Amino acid sequence: MTEENRNMKSENDSVQKQEDPMLGLRTSDYYFDLPQELIAQDPLEDRAASRLLVLDKNTGALQHHIFRDIIDYLDPGDCLVLNNTKVIPARLLGTKKDTGAAVEILLLKRRENDVWETLVRPGKKLRPGAEVTFGDGSLTAKILDVIEDGNRLVQFSYEGIFEEVLDRLGEMPLPPYITHKLQDKNMYQTVYAKYEGSAAAPTAGLHFTQELLKRIEEKGIDLAYVTLHVGLGTFRPVKVDNVKEHHMHTEWYQVTQEAADKINKAKETGHRVICVGTTSCRTIESAADENGRLHECADNTSIFIYPGYRFKVLDCLITNFHLPESTLVMLVSALAGRDHILSAYQVAIQEKYRFFSFGDAMFITDRMPLQKNV
Repeated sequence: MTEENRNMKSENDSVQKQEDPMLGLRTSDYYFDLPQELIAQDPLEDRAASRLLVLDKNTGALQHHIFRDIIDYLDPGDCLVLNNTKVIPARLLGTKKDTGAAVEILLLKRRENDVWETLVRPGKKLRPGAEVTFGDGSLTAKILDVIEDGNRLVQFSYEGIFEEVLDRLGEMPLPPYITHKLQDKNMYQTVYAKYEGSAAAPTAGLHFTQELLKRIEEKGIDLAYVTLHVGLGTFRPVKVDNVKEHHMHTEWYQVTQEAADKINKAKETGHRVICVGTTSCRTIESAADENGRLHECADNTSIFIYPGYRFKVLDCLITNFHLPESTLVMLVSALAGRDHILSAYQVAIQEKYRFFSFGDAMFITDRMPLQKNV
């Protein structure tokens, strides 16, 4: 190449960069075509038998395994961070008291006592003052107010204990892309779920069994449990063209001193912090101070992680395959790079991995063990 041609190429490269300053900041930059048949409709009976696509975030290299092989990628001294939130049967199907019209109320967040922030359908029929009955009438709801995004504040009336009434009348709030009826409620719950409050499951954790967790601990990996009650904000579609203009809804989280100590110990001793799911990731990144240390805390977070974000604590991530143009695809792109993620997703589609909540898993690692190459 002549000096003149080199100069022309350099100028062209410079112009191209100037022409596309928004690369990675447009919602459309995270689009990919997903065949409908790859959306998993049912959970596997053996949780750990799902497939596992391992991605080296530095090189883009890929390896294909079964989920229970995840233990081979974890080293003694690493810390695995898991979200122990518990999904409540938050989907209530009822009738409008005065007309008998069928309505649906989805519980999002408890505001105080028996007042909840909810998502309702159809919204036009449920204005302030409207009343809804459920089941045999042992639970009723009164619409108090219309708030942000058309959500409703609802006050419930019932006899007995609300959680028991909800367990009897409510259904698991499966995402709209799952059309099959769930036969066993526990299959949309992690085996370590403990604290009730989520409107959706932290689905990366669905792959773990008690046996696998025991083997992981026996290998010398610390398990740190944090809590983030998953709302629907994480899953809301991004409706703006510029990623920076998207507004995330707040979710409540808690980090215990025990969890903070385990995570800090891993960082201090040169080991890795590996989050199970985007909710665990968002929790520790929200809770960490400017030096990347965690302390006991409870707060609300609306953190939105997309390319350009500098992780303070997280090293690696176990996650599922996410919706095109979603905030979750943007989060994993912040960790591994947009090109690596979209390339890996194309391989997953070609290899017919199962996508979304009941689908297969991906492990985004910082190094690929040589003996694992396939």
